[in-house]
Amino acid sequence: MSLAPLHVVVPGSLEQRTGGYIYDSRICSGLRRMGWSVQVHELDGRFPGPDHEAEQALEHTLRRLPDGSVVVIDGLALGGLPLPAEAHGGRLVLIGLVHHPLSEETALPPPRAAELRDLEQRALAACQAVIVTSPFTAALLQPWLQASTPVRVVIPGTEPAQGVHAPVSATPPLLLCVGSMVPRKGQDLLVQALGRLPDRAWECVLAGSIERDPAFVQAVRADARRLGIADRVRFAGESSTEELEALYRSASLFALPSWYEGYGMAFTEAMAHGLPIVATTGGAIPHTVPSQAALLIPPGDVDALAAAFARLLDEPGLRQGLAEGALTHARTLPDWNQASSAFAAAVNELAAR
Repeated sequence: MSLAPLHVVVPGSLEQRTGGYIYDSRICSGLRRMGWSVQVHELDGRFPGPDHEAEQALEHTLRRLPDGSVVVIDGLALGGLPLPAEAHGGRLVLIGLVHHPLSEETALPPPRAAELRDLEQRALAACQAVIVTSPFTAALLQPWLQASTPVRVVIPGTEPAQGVHAPVSATPPLLLCVGSMVPRKGQDLLVQALGRLPDRAWECVLAGSIERDPAFVQAVRADARRLGIADRVRFAGESSTEELEALYRSASLFALPSWYEGYGMAFTEAMAHGLPIVATTGGAIPHTVPSQAALLIPPGDVDALAAAFARLLDEPGLRQGLAEGALTHARTLPDWNQASSAFAAAVNELAAR
């Protein structure tokens, strides 16, 4: 148990429903149940920036903290704003929490990606330690860091496996995709692939925020209309926990053709619900989703994506086999209590150093 407060700094509201915010929120709740004093600081401004309002918010937050305070800063708040971290890294114990490098966001112009890479390397260099959510990200960041900077992996928790398989006999099969609608998640590729399967029975639900990149959402909607499948693709928007649970339980398979994931919490939730998965080999996905639970294709390959959907729609036995593989793997994953305990151990160790 930590006697001194642990300060956790996040960009905007902690209640946002993306994988990174859900991770931060669940870890904070778990630490509090363990008796920790956790103080969350929600920053105003535009992230990842650099943005003057965001930089001032981070500077003001860090300046008010007593010397020696242990501060975990979410990578989205930290990565584009190295100056406050550099100014206060000598008197505070700064721990960067990286879900995935900012420069790996899809569709960034090369100069912008290079800018974010340089800024994030500077920001992490000002931290005493780094926590990441996957071994893949740990290996990716290692060349950025000084040899003396410790990196600890704390993978996300997953609700315990439900012990039920996806409904193989559902008519039509429901394809579920969960993730904010942004280019990195590849919903445009999913719609293009389904447009090549107009003669097969299926319905699709895209669950996730439609507010983060309105232009991308409009393009995906336009693709669905152009391909004549708009009446079979539902844009559910950001869903509550209860709404998502109902979608997982009614789905026949899960699909998320991301270009890149630093871990991929939606995949583990899908496996816990016994859903066979169609995913890509982008980033950490092959480390999160085993082959016995999924058909994995190269990122951006619409032909391979359409072929994977066709196989799963045509072969109920394949769906059943992958569903069993998904549940088997889900039973090996830590729950959120275990993840919070691992996070606590990592913070205690890193702060002691």
